[in-house]
Amino acid sequence: MISRDVAQASRVSRADTFSTADRVAFSVAVMGGLNWGLIGAFSFDPVATLLGDHSMPARVAYLLFGLSSIYAMYTATKLVQPL
Repeated sequence: MISRDVAQASRVSRADTFSTADRVAFSVAVMGGLNWGLIGAFSFDPVATLLGDHSMPARVAYLLFGLSSIYAMYTATKLVQPL
């Protein structure tokens, strides 16, 4: 019973340690995932629609999606406790 409380307290304290960069990277990664979900499900690309097909702003948006996903994966590895 005590170990369960300690584990839950540990999860709560780790969730509070997310920096602003972590939150922004996660949000941008989610937007990128939603973009790819819309492409796969409906053949609709919101980034290309809003920023132009193969334009420089669209390429920057895709680059930010990719970089934030890599950063989010790195952040996720910080949350995993070794066995």
